[in-house]
Amino acid sequence: MTTHIDPNTLELEDQLVGINRVTKVVKGGRRLRFAAIVIVGDKAGHVGFGTGKAQEVPEAIRKAVEDAKKNLIEVPTVGSTIPHETVGRYGAGRIMLKPAEEGSGVAAGGPVRIVMDLAGVADVTSKSLGSNTPINVIRATMDGLKSLNTREDLVALRGADAKSLQN
Repeated sequence: MTTHIDPNTLELEDQLVGINRVTKVVKGGRRLRFAAIVIVGDKAGHVGFGTGKAQEVPEAIRKAVEDAKKNLIEVPTVGSTIPHETVGRYGAGRIMLKPAEEGSGVAAGGPVRIVMDLAGVADVTSKSLGSNTPINVIRATMDGLKSLNTREDLVALRGADAKSLQN
């Protein structure tokens, strides 16, 4: 069901979520590296995230952006919000995403706000129900966005006509 999205056809923006200093203790001392988390999106329904690790910060960010471009997903929207309520799960992280009225904005904290902004979702309410580690929050948010269905998806899935899905 998931189709590959070509990042070269999109005008992607990237935003750095966080950089961690990672230390590996070896026989000769400590090896210092940097791990970066980056989210990319075109603000028109495509978003992805990636991680990168390197000895220098700019190289870690570059690797994270390349990884994020490989993991793009398409986010279904209804107007400026999401089609329905969903809960995304990853590890101990759980994120509840709810559609919001037009003009209410993105009521979300930290990494969820960045994901929603770069996905082009202007009105949404979210609540973090578990882990608040940025990578878990991002992965749970992406899981929630992947689980969204549009009315057309449901029509095709159920083999019903559109009239039977009216509220």
